[in-house]
Amino acid sequence: MERAEKREFVTGLNDVFKSTGSVVVAHYAGITVAQMNDLRSKMRAAGGTVKVAKNRLAIIALQGTESEGIKDLFKGQTLLAYSDDPIAAPKVASEFAKGNDKLIILGGAMGSTALDANGVKALATLPSLDELRAKLVGMIVTPATRIAQVVNAPAAQLARVFGAYARKDEAA
Repeated sequence: MERAEKREFVTGLNDVFKSTGSVVVAHYAGITVAQMNDLRSKMRAAGGTVKVAKNRLAIIALQGTESEGIKDLFKGQTLLAYSDDPIAAPKVASEFAKGNDKLIILGGAMGSTALDANGVKALATLPSLDELRAKLVGMIVTPATRIAQVVNAPAAQLARVFGAYARKDEAA
C-alpha cells in the first residue's frame, strides 16, 4: 500500500469505528477464499461488512474513538465485521463461527462498551432491530383490538336481543 492509500484506509476505518453500531474482531487463519466470500455475502445480506485490516493500521484508526478499548484484540490475522444494527454483525459472525472452527471471535465493541468473546455471543442471541420493532407493533395493536371487541360487545348483544324480539313478534 502506498502512504496515501494507508492514510485513506485509516480515515475510512476511523469513520467506521465512530459510526457503526457494533464491531466484531476475529481471527481468520485457515479460512479459504470461498469461505471468506461466503462470510462476506452473509454479512452483506444482514447489512454489515467484513474487512481484513493490518493490525497496525486498525490500531491507528481506533485512536480518538469510543472503541479504543479493543486495541489489544489486534494480534495475529484479524478481520473486522461491523454493521449499523448493533445485533447484525455479532449474529452473522457467531453463526458463521459455529459452522467453521477456523473463525475465532476475539471480542468487539458496541459504542464505548468493549466486549469479550462471550459478550459478542450474548449480543448475537438478542433479537434484531426489525424483530424488536415487529414485537412492539404487535404489542401496541393487540390492546387496540381488544378495546374494539369490548366496545362492540354490548352493541352486538343489543342487536341479538332486538333480533330475538323481532322474531318473537313475527311468530305471534
